[in-house]
Amino acid sequence: MSGFHHSSPLAGRAVPSPNFSERRGGVGIDMIVLHYTGCPSAESALLWMCSPDSQVSAHYLVDEDGEIIQLVDEEARAWHAGAAFWAGETDVNSCSIGIEIQNPGHLECLPPPYPAAQMEAVIALCRDIMARHGISPLRVVGHSDVAPERKADPGEHFPWWRLAEEGLAFLVEPVLPGIPGPSLSRGDMGEEVARLQIDLARIGYGLRKTGVFDEVTEAVVRAFQRRFRPQNVDGVADASTLATLARVLAVLDNVA
Repeated sequence: MSGFHHSSPLAGRAVPSPNFSERRGGVGIDMIVLHYTGCPSAESALLWMCSPDSQVSAHYLVDEDGEIIQLVDEEARAWHAGAAFWAGETDVNSCSIGIEIQNPGHLECLPPPYPAAQMEAVIALCRDIMARHGISPLRVVGHSDVAPERKADPGEHFPWWRLAEEGLAFLVEPVLPGIPGPSLSRGDMGEEVARLQIDLARIGYGLRKTGVFDEVTEAVVRAFQRRFRPQNVDGVADASTLATLARVLAVLDNVA
């Protein structure tokens, strides 16, 4: 692939990254994956994603002040998701647009909030991309959703509700922690664990039915909590996590 096209009119500048390749398998673009940079500044994130040594990139970077920077042509396969899985798709990079949002995230003990100007830019960019590619709100996900064992971004402090209220992401009202009921955690085994694994896989998470609450299951539960019930992210499928999961599945069943 040669040349560089300004894919979105919202991008204020272009800083081309060498880290891209051809999209594979002839699949269309039908996902957006949201990330935080995990870097102290947007400029340091740009240096990293534009270095051939990093082997990392994204299509867009959104700075804290709302500036949108394009790094990779949307027609190309940016290297943002890594080893990832969602709803049967094992090459997430080939079917997705990657958006890096400047935020140090878990580099800090208390991750800073996403500024209002930045979120307005993220919303506008997602709306633009989704309109041009026909992407469903169900296919706007976080990096931790597609790579739960490796990644935590965009983090439990990311305001998914802002995208959801604009019709750009899927969310439900969480059942808050503290309600009574059974819970499942590392080391548990049996049909209840198997049902939990089946239900999480129905949403799209890469999880096999084994009936054993292992390290992978814990990571996926933690990813689910970050996205849908962020008030306590501990990897324990407590009563409020299970009740929130039931709400998610009920909405998805109605959509289907």
